[in-house]
Amino acid sequence: MTLAPTIQKYILHWGEMGTRWGVNRTVAQIHALLFLVNRPLPAEEIADTLGVARSNVSNSLKELQGWGLVRISHVAGDRRDHFVALQDVWEIFRVIVEERKKREIDPTLAVLRECAAEAENDPALEQATKVKMDQVLDFLEMLTATYGDYKHLPPATMQRFLKMGGKVARLLGGD
Repeated sequence: MTLAPTIQKYILHWGEMGTRWGVNRTVAQIHALLFLVNRPLPAEEIADTLGVARSNVSNSLKELQGWGLVRISHVAGDRRDHFVALQDVWEIFRVIVEERKKREIDPTLAVLRECAAEAENDPALEQATKVKMDQVLDFLEMLTATYGDYKHLPPATMQRFLKMGGKVARLLGGD
């Protein structure tokens, strides 16, 4: 498949951004390709289009499926698996945030809670250190609770909420 220059630029940039977010470059590029093309693609065509090894494509597709960002689709008359990406930007964002929370925030909160409990009986810790540990725990607990409050909002409601963000900040006297 020959990609338009703008699509090539988008895919390359998505791969670069992926590495900055801790995602493998090829995984991010495959996600971008599947998001932008308007049809299911077999793994061989993905490999040829992006110029990457078929094994790399297979591993990357498994990772994207594990995240819930890509699914298998079947095309009539073709026995190969084809792949499609989620197409709704809001759903993509929701899935990514939920997965990152599960993989990063939840385990961190578990350890911070353990540390907070252990700190109560640790005479070697200075009070100032305990306070800092509690502040980090409180901050992440607040973010997690807020996420829980908002994650089920319909996209239209979330858009209205985000658009009024600056107004709310000014109302509350943000700096």
